This record gives sequence, C-alpha cells and structure tokens, in this order.
Amino acid sequence: MAQSKLIVRGAREHNLKNIDVEIPRDRLVVITGLSGSGKSSLAFDTIYAEGQRRYVESLSAYARQFLGLMEKPDVDQIEGLSPAISIDQKGTSRNPRSTVGTVTEVYDYLRLLFARIGQPHCPQCGRPITRQTVEQIVDAIAAYPEGSRLLILAPIIKDRKGEHKQVFDQIRKAGFVRVRVDGEIYDVDDDIQLDRYKNHTIEAVVDRLIIRHGGSNGHGLDMTRLADSVETALHLGGGVIIVADVTDREHPTDRLFSEHLSCPVCNISLPEIEPRTFSFNSPHGACPACMGLGTQMEFDPELIVPNPELSLAEGALHPWSRDTAAYYQALVEAAARHYGIPMDVPWKELSRKQQDIILYGGKRSDTFTVRYVNQYGRLRQFQTSYEGIIPNLQRRYKETTSEYIRGEFLERYMTQRPCPVCGGKRLRPEALAVTIQGLNIHEVGEMSVAEALAWVKKLRGAAPDDHYNAPLPDQVPPNSPLTQREWTIARQVLKEIQARLQFMHDVGLDYLTLNRKASTLSGGEAQRIRLATQIGSQLMGVLYILDEPSIGLHQRDNARLIRTLTDLRDLGNTVLVVEHDEETILAADWVIDLGPGAGEHGG
Repeated sequence: MAQSKLIVRGAREHNLKNIDVEIPRDRLVVITGLSGSGKSSLAFDTIYAEGQRRYVESLSAYARQFLGLMEKPDVDQIEGLSPAISIDQKGTSRNPRSTVGTVTEVYDYLRLLFARIGQPHCPQCGRPITRQTVEQIVDAIAAYPEGSRLLILAPIIKDRKGEHKQVFDQIRKAGFVRVRVDGEIYDVDDDIQLDRYKNHTIEAVVDRLIIRHGGSNGHGLDMTRLADSVETALHLGGGVIIVADVTDREHPTDRLFSEHLSCPVCNISLPEIEPRTFSFNSPHGACPACMGLGTQMEFDPELIVPNPELSLAEGALHPWSRDTAAYYQALVEAAARHYGIPMDVPWKELSRKQQDIILYGGKRSDTFTVRYVNQYGRLRQFQTSYEGIIPNLQRRYKETTSEYIRGEFLERYMTQRPCPVCGGKRLRPEALAVTIQGLNIHEVGEMSVAEALAWVKKLRGAAPDDHYNAPLPDQVPPNSPLTQREWTIARQVLKEIQARLQFMHDVGLDYLTLNRKASTLSGGEAQRIRLATQIGSQLMGVLYILDEPSIGLHQRDNARLIRTLTDLRDLGNTVLVVEHDEETILAADWVIDLGPGAGEHGG
C-alpha cells in the first residue's frame, strides 16, 4: 500500500532541534517562519539532500564516480520519500549562448516549425523561393487564363559577356529552332551578332502553347506534351524554367519555376532547410563572423585613451604608457614627427584625422626611421611604417598564446558590440530569409512571451482564451492563415509551443522576450522559468521543493503563480514551498511553521 505521508524523524541539520515532521504527500505544503529559523535546513539540506543521496546510491558504481560522494544529512530516518527535484533561486546558465527560448525549449520547437513550414526567400533580393515538382509546375501552367499564349523557356546563359556562338550551336544540335536573346525571339539559324563586351541572357524556346480550357481531357490542351516540355526545359535549364506570357506582346511577363531552393535571379542556391539551419549553436546556422554569439569583442578608443586631457607625451595611449613600452613610445614619437602631429597637445584637441592616424595607422607605403634606447641602454634604429595602436592590439590578440596577455591585459581595452555582419541576430542570412506569415525566427524571438503566445494562437486559429490542450482538428481551422498542408505538418508543433508559452505566462513571465540572455535573469525569474519547464514535463509522483518562488513578483501576479503550484500538485506531485508570502501560505493544504526565533533560537 502506498504511503500517504513523508515522515522525517530526528532532523538535526544545522540549527534543527532533533525535530519530527509528518508531511502529507500529493499536497501543496508551505514551510514558513522567520529568516534563519531553519526552513531551508529542513526542506533543502535534509529532505532534498537525502532524496538526492538515495537516488545517486541507486546508480551503478561507474555512474557514481562522476557524481561525487554525497554526505548523509544529520537525520535519524526519512520514510515515504519520492524522487526530489529542487527549484531554487540560483541563476540559470552563465553560458552566453543560453536564452529564455533555449532554456524553456520553445526555441527548439520554433526551429522545427520554421524548418517544416517556413517560406524561404532569397537573402539578396528577397524574392520568395519555392521548390516545385514537375506536376506542380504543369498544374500552375495549365491554370493560366483562357487564351493565354505561353513560351516554355530553358535558361542557358544568365547575364554573361561574350558572343556565345558555341551556345547557339549546342541549342541547334539539341533540336530546338528558336531562342530568346535579351528578351527578343530569334531562329537559331539567324545570324545572331552579340556584343562580346556586354552581358547577355539566352534562353532556349522548348515549346509554344495556347491555353484552352475544356475539351475531352478537361483542359483542352495536351497535358502529356506539356509535361514532356516542362521536363525537357528543366533538364536543359539545370532545374529552372521560365514561362513567358506573351498574350500582350507589348508587355510580356515572365514567371520562374525551380526544382531547387535557389534564386534564378541572383543565382544563389540555398542549402537544405533543417532545424539546425536556425540554430545559433551550430555552424550550419550560426553567423560565421560572431559564431552565433551576436556580439564581438572590439577595441574601444575610449578605453585606449581613458583620459583625453593627456597629451601623447604624457601617456594618453594607455596600453603603451607602461615603463616597458619604450619601443612603442619611440614609435609614436617617430610617427607624430612624420605626420606632423604635436606630442604636447592634449588628445582631445587633436583633429579627428590626427586621432585616426594614431589609432588606426597611416599608409603602408609611409616609412620613417624609429630611434630608441633598449633595456640594455643601447641605441637602436630601423625603418618602419606605423600600423596604428588598434590594429597592433588586434594582431597581438589574435597571435598571442598567453591567456594572461589576452584576458588580463588586452581584453580590458575591449567592449562587446553587436556583430556588424548579422546585426546581433546570431544567424546566417539564409536562416533569417525564411519566414512564416512575414516574420523570421529572430523577429519571433524578439517578441515577449505574451506576444509570441498571441502569434501562435493566431496560427492555430484559436480564440485568445482557448486552452493549449484543446483538440486538434484534421482540417485547418477557418481563422488560421495556414494552408491545409502547413496545418497538417505544424499543428502538433504549435500545440507544444503554445503549452510552454502558456506555462511561462502563468508564472508571471509574460514580459520576457524569448531572445533574452539567460545570464541576465534575476534569481526569481530563473526559478520561475525552471518551474514552467517542470510543469511542461508532466511528471507524476515527484517531490518538488521550491525556495520563495514569489520573490520579485508583483502581488497581482501571485494568483497566477499559486494556480501554477496547484496545477503541479494536481498532476499527482508533492509540492514543498519555503515561503513568507501570506497569499501562498493561505493557499496551502498544509503549513509547517518553524521558530520561534532565528539561528540557535529556531529549528
């Protein structure tokens, strides 16, 4: 028979006075009392510590060697102990790559969503890119209006200089009789003269069609012939064909079709879109310049010249002002003489051009003589050019193998700036060019939890108050902007995203953005994020121990937090909360009050 109580006998950890406690299981239990009265000693250092120790002891000897030895708490006996999970106020990961989205797994589901139903665009020109089968292309052509006059074209040359005589010979040998050159139709047997110094575009005319709807085959045109023509054009054009609508001969229009994820205009091919394409922790998705961090360490002129009141002679360049920098001081003096920069004028009074020469260097061809006395008292001189203090520090930062030089000396002159390539978005241009309803994954990540929740509900076609666990219909809901195909693929993913966002909303974190760095969260925020994650895991029979989850939370959000704790209990878990908040205490099923005082007067 399952035990209905968690029984602690003879707890003496820290200031606990050999106490016996019986705690009902599957209830919301609050441990309260003065600060220092022994609440955490009972909850964390006794009950949780013993639960963890027993779990570790159940593992193999091989696994235990990686977890270390866990001390048994000073307690006589604990009965009815479930697997214990502690949700305390320690900050989340200090990893600069961790965000609210990655910690809660929302970003993982977003990556899957964008990989499966995202619309790729060309990262250069912004045109939508689609991959189409022969059947889809044939259906799109057959859907042109009645009487449309069409040309099926295979692109051979795209904006390349030359006379291209051999190209016309190859088209003629392949059995085609017409070509389109720079928008004009010619017979391949015509004497086509091209300017060899200008760019030209050449397409082979594979077929000419007039769209006739109706008829015995339902379309009035030979679909077999159309399919053959499309396949021939795709083979000749390397997977790309152009359908030219010449119904209005004065204003013909072209439509591009492609078997590949490639932009026929910019000649850019995109890699296969996968979830890892949207991961800034993977080389497949991370911006190559900042490696997915979104920021770069750069040398800051304001840190290099911290006191603009000083002159160059007085040591305005801080990295080169040390006693050991005699060589660099001589180099600056020689460069100042060469470029006519005064050494005795305060830095702030130098012109912008003079400051830029000192900071970033002059021309490589400008050489001059440097004379200085080395540490042995000998006069040395040599010819050199001035590379500038910032390029010098950058070079030393890249070349040094000393962690001390890099971390203790050079990095104190650097600041974090948004990556100039990705603009702080962390991802490659190809990933940022994939959108759902006009938004890319970074723009969704910049939303707050409340905004992202509304966006997901809009994709699901759900009402604002619809529950995430509502049944998923097979047919796309009338209010959803998704197509039937997109709905079939994405409905389960959208449900998981909405569930996790709803959990975060329920614990009062609806103001956080998904791209917020985890290292910037307060202890209370980090604890409530872990709480939301645990609710999402849907575990049963677990003992959850929380340390003041209401800390930092406005009173109006307390009700949402309490509802979350009761939901965790209703799943079939025991929830043990160390808390001072009156509302939480009143909402508890069972209260344990420790005291009467603090320290040696408590427990």
